[in-house]
Amino acid sequence: MSDFELVEAAIDLDREIDNLATRYRAAGNFGVQVLNVLNWPAEGLLERLPENARSKLETATVRGLEAAMSAASGSRSLVKDQKPWVNTATTTAVGIVGGMGGLATALAELPVTVTMLMRSVQAVAAEHGFNPDDEQTRKDALLVFAAAGPLKDAGGKPDLNFLSSRVTLTGVNVYIGIGLIAPRLAMVLGRKLAAQTIPVIGAATAAVTNYSYSGYYHEMGQVVFGLRALEEKTGTPFAELVELLSARLDG
Repeated sequence: MSDFELVEAAIDLDREIDNLATRYRAAGNFGVQVLNVLNWPAEGLLERLPENARSKLETATVRGLEAAMSAASGSRSLVKDQKPWVNTATTTAVGIVGGMGGLATALAELPVTVTMLMRSVQAVAAEHGFNPDDEQTRKDALLVFAAAGPLKDAGGKPDLNFLSSRVTLTGVNVYIGIGLIAPRLAMVLGRKLAAQTIPVIGAATAAVTNYSYSGYYHEMGQVVFGLRALEEKTGTPFAELVELLSARLDG
């Protein structure tokens, strides 16, 4: 490769990392919108969830992820991938239904929402040229759900630590991976449940919350699979690409 080609490759990599940093920041903006509507701090949301619901959340999350992984993948053979706005609109509508009856319907709606979110992430994988049914792609889809979620504390330092879970996930099967990811996702979904069970305005809040989750995981899917595509295109190890992205976000 000539010096000119090396410079061109470096510029392309720099541009791609810049685009992924923009995607990462866009994902966070979805949560800020919801927290502004709620006027609640993110760390206070889980405490508003009843204890009996919190105790069941992780088990429900494991079951939801298992169902979502198979149901989302199976549905792709029947219904083609939709535009991102269609997935967002559908997930938002599901949230409205889930928010109408308080906590009971919100819990029942949870697996449906997780399936819709997984379907959206699988569509991103396909967009980047990866087969959503491949073992590694399924693990990378899980990795997206290890992120902090849209309702995290605003103004904090960008957290890319979840991407280090990729090494662990590579060495296990998908269902063990679900068990590893579920505790963190349970906390993320707990904030969602707490937000959408507000009396009187539950349905409206559920719509806004599901809208933010759909947008957040779509953008984080773009980050994860964008990094994976860069890894294959440039030969740069995934961990190095994460460091480059982290430096760009800090800058």
